[in-house]
This record gives sequence, C-alpha cells and structure tokens, in this order.
Amino acid sequence: MGKMGRTRHLKREMAPKFWPIHRKEFHWAAKPRPGPHRIDLCIPLVVVVRDILGYAKTKKEAKQIISKGKVRVDGKVRRDDLFPAGLMDVISISDIGRNFRAIPSKKGLILHPIDKGEADFKLCRIENKSTLKNGRIQLNLHDGRNLLVQVNDPQNPEENSYGALDVLKIQFEDQTILEHLKLTEEMMTMITGGKNAGKYGRVVSIDESGQERRSSLVTIEDDKGKRYQTTLDYVFLIGDEKSRISLPSMEGA
Repeated sequence: MGKMGRTRHLKREMAPKFWPIHRKEFHWAAKPRPGPHRIDLCIPLVVVVRDILGYAKTKKEAKQIISKGKVRVDGKVRRDDLFPAGLMDVISISDIGRNFRAIPSKKGLILHPIDKGEADFKLCRIENKSTLKNGRIQLNLHDGRNLLVQVNDPQNPEENSYGALDVLKIQFEDQTILEHLKLTEEMMTMITGGKNAGKYGRVVSIDESGQERRSSLVTIEDDKGKRYQTTLDYVFLIGDEKSRISLPSMEGA
C-alpha cells in the first residue's frame, strides 16, 4: 500500500536555495512545520538561529535556545524549532535585544536588522476579504491571520475601503490596525518575487487591462530613476511618500 499524506522529512538538496546550509555535508534538512507560509517562502527557526544568525553551532544547541523561549516571532514566543518564519515576520532575540525583519531579496528571504521601535509592528497584505453578519468584514492576510473589522454599512465603499493587495500596519500587542495603505499609483512598494525581487520604489503605473487583476503589469521606479516591471501579485506596499519599514541598500537587495 502506498504512503498516505506528505513526508515529514526534507532532503537538503531539495531545500530552498536561499537557506544558507551545506548541501552535501548531511543528507537531511530541517523541514518547516505547516503554517502561515509556504515551505519555499519560509525559514525554520532552527536554520535562523544556527545558520543565519550563528548563535548556535549545532541543531541541538539551536533547539535549546528556542525551547527556552528566547526567540519571538511577531511578538510571540515560539518554542518550536521548526516554526516557519516568512515574509515581513519580525524575529526578536530577547537576551541580546536584537530584532530582524524577513524581507525579499534577489536570492530569497533575508533578515534585515531593525531597531526596537520598529519591532512592535508588522506590515500585512490583504489577500482577500469576506462580509459576515452584523456589519463585520473579515480580512484574510498573507501571514495566515484573519482580522474582523466592524462597519455600519458593508455596502458603503467609504466605510468598506479595504481591498485585496492593500496593506495593513498592525501592532503586535493588541492586534490593532495602525494604518491602512491602499494600492494606488505613487505609493512605495517592494517586489517580492521574480527576477527583480528585493527592488523597491514608487508605483508609476498599473495596467489592469488583463482579465485577472493579480496578473496586471506594474511599473515601479526607484529613487535613481530606474524602472522595473512585475505583476501585481509580486507587489507589496511598504508606504506612501516614505517607507514604513527600514530597507537595505538597493545593491544588497
């Protein structure tokens, strides 16, 4: 009889290329738990602590650090060494007071150092939404969380202004929405996939003439006047005239 379900193991040669692990030193790699991010778009905490940050030499040492509650993801203690950290997640190491945000680059996800003030919030993209009873709107975000918003009239566009691919700035402490960024021209955005992943700039134009909105062509211009094109699905808003998050230099993106 064939095996039922997916395997719990991951060979190193099949791991995402942006994980900084030796491909031929060992046979197996740490496989992330099922969670809010796809396996090819996340990093398990054991790889973060051991291979990226270098706070442990072995998997055993990394598991001990994580199991003692020294690592937080989005403000919450995570004791599972296989917990998947993904796009825009904030990873904090409590003992040394260091904070990082997972952002895209041309090689995949990287951990960008951030200060303590920036470690209290996160940018989340709205993937879709649905209208519930009693004037409530459920917003489904890119990191798996769902938020309920109360409005008087869900049919009123002025009240129900949340749209797919818009971005919310969310505070970790009480999950409140600090800001709503709408996807329009002139907004600051970052490219999350494709050959221009990690590039950022302002939206010059959005060509929505196609049948599916997420496949629409977007033109982005950086501060040096260089333009990039990508699909709307690879666009992640990060601000208006000013970015809400700190960013690495474009050369390192």
